[in-house]
Amino acid sequence: MTSSEMAANPNWHGTTILTVRKGGTVAIGGDGQVSIGQTIVKANAKKVRRIGKGDVIGGFAGATADAFTLFERLEGKLDQYPGQLLRAAVELAKDWRTDRYLRRLEAMMIVADAQVSLVLTGTGDVLEPEAGAAGIGSGGNYALAAARALIDGPLDAEAIVRRALDIAAEICVYTNRNVTIESLKSA
Repeated sequence: MTSSEMAANPNWHGTTILTVRKGGTVAIGGDGQVSIGQTIVKANAKKVRRIGKGDVIGGFAGATADAFTLFERLEGKLDQYPGQLLRAAVELAKDWRTDRYLRRLEAMMIVADAQVSLVLTGTGDVLEPEAGAAGIGSGGNYALAAARALIDGPLDAEAIVRRALDIAAEICVYTNRNVTIESLKSA
């Protein structure tokens, strides 16, 4: 979410979610801060989790209840299309865009399995990130810039995510250093 979106809707929950794919590993990390307007209401929320049978990881930015609804819907799509994250994500995006209830959900997601990383939005976007990294949320661009600077160095995917989130926390007031990171290795 951009700073102008945050200003226009002070009830949005700012956060930072980042994914990095490097050396046969994909990692998704997120901070733990939940904010309403200028108030921190929780510092240790878990916005990154394993879904499906544990072979998909995901993180969300936006309204918590909306994100959990989307995770549940994605898990249902993964049950319909086992081992096909891209197809499940496209089917979710179709529903998200066309269903009257889902259209009102205010969240973004990053999901990944061993083969593909995707950014999902309520406008029907299913985007595979360039250069193996993507960030969402109020601090997403800061974390993404840091990750891109670190990706060609010696750090592995998880270490890049951890360091990039730490850098984002230095810049974005809606991001803290209480992070959750999940990772998967390619088969």
